[in-house]
Amino acid sequence: MTDQLALEGPAPKKSSPIPAIGVIAVLCLLGLGGGWFVGKMLFVPAPPAASTPAAAPAHEAPAEVAAAGEHGEAPKAEAHGEPAKDGHGAPAGPSLVSLDPIITNLGYPAENWIRLELALQFNGPSDPAVVQELHQEIMAYVRTVPLQQIQGPRGFQYLRDDLREIVDLRTKGRVSKVLFKTFVIE
Repeated sequence: MTDQLALEGPAPKKSSPIPAIGVIAVLCLLGLGGGWFVGKMLFVPAPPAASTPAAAPAHEAPAEVAAAGEHGEAPKAEAHGEPAKDGHGAPAGPSLVSLDPIITNLGYPAENWIRLELALQFNGPSDPAVVQELHQEIMAYVRTVPLQQIQGPRGFQYLRDDLREIVDLRTKGRVSKVLFKTFVIE
């Protein structure tokens, strides 16, 4: 009988669930932190709301209030080439401009089509001529891109980087963000 006990050895221990619970808790915290970080990186803050003048007396017409400045003075004409200013004389905040949808075929294979809807966040006021030029430049670039170059997440990142570089070169840093609204390949 003692030979049987010597061969079997000590009885196996039952594993504790505490390490598994600890690992699950750590993974949950990492997931929450990663989600928060990604949300902060992708969140586009709304442009600051311009302060509205105090309520006008009942005897003033709304057109008179709109034509008068904050303290009742006549509106000032802005000099040509001067940046737009808000009601307090500070430069206007960022402006978000949506480009027209870009629908074109890819460089290779030519039977594949792409639809891009982009928005540009300008640091100050936007220029419609520059926006139209960027639309044409981006469309010309997308026509040269092969499907294999933009497949998968890494390809999408390369496309974002290329478009960002095109926008930076054309606007000389006046655009702070290039935002994708729609990206469809058919």
